[in-house]
This record gives sequence, structure tokens and C-alpha cells, in this order.
Amino acid sequence: MKKSILLAGSAALALAATAAQAQEAAPAAVASATETASGVIVYQPDFFAQARPNTALEMVQRVPGFGIVDGDGSRGFEGAVGNVLINGARPASKTDTGSSVLSRTPASQVERIELVRGGAPGVDMQGFPLVVNVILKSQATIQHVVNANAFFFEGGNDLYGGSYQVTARDGDTNWSLTLADGVSMSDSFGPGTVTRTNGGGVVTREETVDGFAKGGGQSARATWAGPFAGGRIDLTGRYGVNDWFQESVQESATALRTNRNVNDGDGGEVGVVYERPLSSSLKFEGRLIHQFSSSEGASSGDARLGGVDQPQQVFSYANDASETIVRGQLRHENGSVTTEFGAEAAYNALDTSQAFTVGGVPIPLPSDQVKVEETRMEAFARSTWRMTDTLTLETGLRLESSTISQSGDSDAEKDLFYAKPRAQLTWTPGQGNQFRFRVERDVGQLDFGDFAASADLQADQVFGGNADLEPDQRWIFEAAYERRFWGDGVVSLTLRHDEISDVIDRIPLVGGFSAVGNIGNGTYDSARVSLTLPTDRLGISGGRLRTSATWQESSVTDPTTGRQREISGIRPFDANVAFTQDIQSIKTQWGFEWLRGFDEARFDPDSRTDVRLRNYRVLFVEWKPTDDLSIRGQVNIWDDFTVSRTQYANRTTQAVDYVEVRDVDPRTFFQLRLRKTF
Repeated sequence: MKKSILLAGSAALALAATAAQAQEAAPAAVASATETASGVIVYQPDFFAQARPNTALEMVQRVPGFGIVDGDGSRGFEGAVGNVLINGARPASKTDTGSSVLSRTPASQVERIELVRGGAPGVDMQGFPLVVNVILKSQATIQHVVNANAFFFEGGNDLYGGSYQVTARDGDTNWSLTLADGVSMSDSFGPGTVTRTNGGGVVTREETVDGFAKGGGQSARATWAGPFAGGRIDLTGRYGVNDWFQESVQESATALRTNRNVNDGDGGEVGVVYERPLSSSLKFEGRLIHQFSSSEGASSGDARLGGVDQPQQVFSYANDASETIVRGQLRHENGSVTTEFGAEAAYNALDTSQAFTVGGVPIPLPSDQVKVEETRMEAFARSTWRMTDTLTLETGLRLESSTISQSGDSDAEKDLFYAKPRAQLTWTPGQGNQFRFRVERDVGQLDFGDFAASADLQADQVFGGNADLEPDQRWIFEAAYERRFWGDGVVSLTLRHDEISDVIDRIPLVGGFSAVGNIGNGTYDSARVSLTLPTDRLGISGGRLRTSATWQESSVTDPTTGRQREISGIRPFDANVAFTQDIQSIKTQWGFEWLRGFDEARFDPDSRTDVRLRNYRVLFVEWKPTDDLSIRGQVNIWDDFTVSRTQYANRTTQAVDYVEVRDVDPRTFFQLRLRKTF
């Protein structure tokens, strides 16, 4: 890992030096953005005019050196939201992500976009080093937008969807309504082969495989925001239904195996945000969020071997989940210092019922009838201090106390408490250069589904639940360097080291089962280099090249063997290259993206699974003949997807029982999108 970090650092510094020399040698360009005294970079609409954007999302996607993070949607609000602000605030609900809000906000309504780096007075960074704040105009407008989407897959199973939305704004009041018929899909299915060899290397199974997956859903969302009781209130509500169907078929001259997965569900959310200034320097924000969802489905496995039907395997489930959050905070601004403090209370619940049968005979599973509940309280305080024109210090502390209880197959309850301090120093020694240093203690978010049983019948695996699961905790040490050049060029290097307690991975259970659990202490290291390069000075007008590479390394002690290994799901290396070009003469934008792919290992007491992906390619062309019409065509291609599973005959010795290799050539698919504004 040290060698990787040195290589990454050398590459970043070389790129930065080259860019700096080129900038000094080249004639001064027209300023494309301005930087305020507080270090915020401001982009006016004319910065994006060459791309002729339809939505605020398209504008934000072109902010140099910034990538949208919508948050993971996990429990709670603090730390689970994204890095996009609208008029200084985050959306009123968790499912209405920053990307969603921006996608239905017309570009014509954007007054300016602010890029906040490392913190600024009055800006709630929520732990992100970079945050975008989209400031909207206040004039009266009303706009209707119709979107139509079609996905054409090689070999059939085409999918269609669309949406209608209306947005209106009149001064400080705005509302919107969105009706959507969405599409769900997986691009990892296609023809291939499955080969199984025993511990001696003898082929025992050689079959072809093919499959597909499709789904969708219908939803409605309404929002309203405006003045209320001396402040401002933001309301949102959503309800939707969804379905999913997945099938995979393996066959040979003597075998036919079919696996199906079906799911139906519904869910919704309501959100309220109320803001009110209490004085010229003190502001209150209150937030209420309630989410609910239910789903039911089944996975089934059928096999016919040598002309004889085998007992059918069926794993069925029904889930009901909900989350309620109440949050309040006060923000005080005093010149160069902004202080925030407040509290959050949350209640989460998951009630799940599951059953596993083989040939109609029930097979008991650990934790197959479970209700998990959590009551959580968190108090927080943070401060952003602009010490000098070049130094900004952000500090904070969160204190979390929670009670997690489980009932059903087994009754259990535990109380947890965590202190989560944070400090970030941002140093901007000169124009175009910035260093960021962060130290933080973070606590992971639990997936309540891990408390209950689960199954992957295609891989002949059934897992138990774990009532003793606790979140992982980590100390994060991070340093970043960013260099801006040529107006909108950016090169950056980020180095990170984590010391982790209670690593979450797979643990052995009695009865031959395994489950998600805590496996002890571990470490994580990463180095990331990214580059945004405008190509006008290289002779390619209107072009922009974006590339990034990430090295990752981890270490933990395996709970079964006692040996050191990496943490499941950590990819050693990942890289991508993307290029876009605006051709104004024909009102067209085109581009491509290449993802190098990754290697990922997942560990279980009874097996090891290695996933290998290579050469994912995307090519698109978008034509905007008028300001209110855009037509986009896109093709996605990748032809190298391999899943290799090594099954052990014995957990302790890990002697190989068999190795199964699944090679799939995923289907190429084409996307056609039409957007019309009225």
C-alpha cells in the first residue's frame, strides 16, 4: 500500500506541476468563476451556457472537481445525507435526494452555483470536504416537463418508462408535482457458462447459463415551500409501488436448473423542514421525517437432473419497516465563526417473517421471525472558524446513545453509546492551491436486514441472522491536496487511513450457518487521484477530460482461520476515464466513459467469492435542437464479468470441496431519452 500511495502522490504532483507550468506559459484566460473572500468558488449560469443544460443537475455535474453524493439513505439524518444544498438547505426528506431535486429544477431557475471547499461560515458541510450550494431565482415561473425513456436490450426484454412534472415559483413560494413510471433493471445478466471442478481439478458440472431481470414502479411526489409563521417551511410527500422479477436458467444435456426471485412492495415518506431567524445572527431549523415501506417476495430454486425432478427450494419473506426522525438545531453566525448545536431523536423498526422449505419441508433458520427496534438520541455541536484568509478550522462533536432490541425467535436488548469528534483544517496558501486535513471518529450504520435470515439459492447459500450485531467504529485520518488551473481544470490527491473496531463481515454460526457479524479490529488505507482537464488549450474545443484512480488496501483477522486477510468488498484498484465535448454549431454534446473494472473478494466461513469486472464502456450523443427539447441516445457495453466461488469442505482447514466459475457476457443495451419542456 505504501508503494501505491507513493505512486499516486508522484502522479498527482507531476500533473499539478505540469498544469502549473502550462498555466504560467499560456496567456491569461477569461475568468470562468470567481472566488469569494471566504474561499467559496461561485459559478454563474454563463459558465455552463456552452453545454445548454436543461436542468440544475446537468449544471452541477459540470462543476469542476465536484462529484454528487446523495447519501446512503441509512438510518438517521446526521451523516446520512448528501453534499448538495438548495438555497443553503438540504431536501426535506431522505429519499428526495439532492440529485432528484436538481433533476426537476429547470436550469433557467438557477441564479448561481457555489462550490464550498473545506467549510465556510453559514454552510452545513455534514462532514463533506466539498459541498455545492445551488441558489435559485425568485421570479414567477411555471414549467411542465415530460420525460420518456426506453431501454433496448440485446436479446429482448425491453423496458419503458417516463415521468411528468410541473414546477412553479412565485417569489418565496414554490411547489412541484411529479408523476413517474420508473424502470428497474440489472445490466449484469446475459449468456455465459458455469463450470464446477472438484478439489482434485476434475470438472463435475459444465452448463450454459442465461437470465434477465426487470422491474419498475409508479410513484407520485408533491412538494410545497414558502413563508410560514415568521420563517419558512418546506413540505414533501411521496408514495409509490414497485415490483421486481429475476430469472436465471442453467442447463446441459443432463441438467436444468432454474432460479427465480420475485418481489412486490410499496412505501412512502413525508418530510417537513421549518426554518426561522431568531435574530440577525441566530437561526433555528427543525426537521421531521417519517418513512414507511413493506415488501413481500420469494426466491425459488428448481432442478431436473438426469430426468428426475429434485425437491424445490423456496425462501419466502415479508417485511415491514419504518423510520421516524425529529431534529432541531440552532446556528449562530458571528463574523468569521459559525456555531451550530442541536439534537436528533429517531425510532427505527423492521418486522420480518421468513421461511425456508426444501420439497415442502420447513427448514429452521436462525432468526427467521424477527422484529428489530431502535430508539436513538444524538446531541451535536460544531463550529466553523475562518482563522485567516488562508486557514479555516472546522470542529465538531456528536454524542450518540441508542437502545436496540430484538424480539421474535429470540429476545435481546443492548444499550450503545458513542462519542464522535471531528476536526478538519483547510489551508489555501495561494490561488489555485488548497490542502485539507481531517481527523474524525465515525460510527457505521447498521442494516437491520442483517439481524434476520437471508438466502442466495443460485449459489446454494442460506444465511442466518445475528442478534448481537454492532456498528463498526473507525478513526479516520485523511489528507487532501487540490490544484486548480486553466480556469476549470482540477487535479487532486487524497490519502486516507482508518483504524477500525468491530469490523463487519461474515461470522460462523452453529448448525453450519453463517451471518453478518463483528470480527474484531482492522485497518483500511486508500489513495485517490483525480483530474479534470479542459481540452480547449490542447486544440479540442469544448472538451473536458475526467479521470480518476483509487488504490485500496485493508487488513483484518479471519474469524474462522485466524489468518490475516482483506475486508470483504474492498477493491484493490479502480479507475475510470470520461470525455465530453460540446459542439455548439450542431447543438450537440457527445462523450464516452471507460471503467477499467475491479476485483472484489467476499469471505464466508464456508466459501470465498471473487468478483471480476472489466471494460465497462458508455457512449452517448445528446441533441438539443431547441431550448425546450433534448434527445439523448446511449449505449452501454461490457463483456467480461466473472464470479468465482470456492466452496470449502471443512471450515477449519478450508480444504477445497469445489470451485465454481460463472462467466457471463452481459447484454449490451441502448437507451433513448426524450425530454420536452412546456
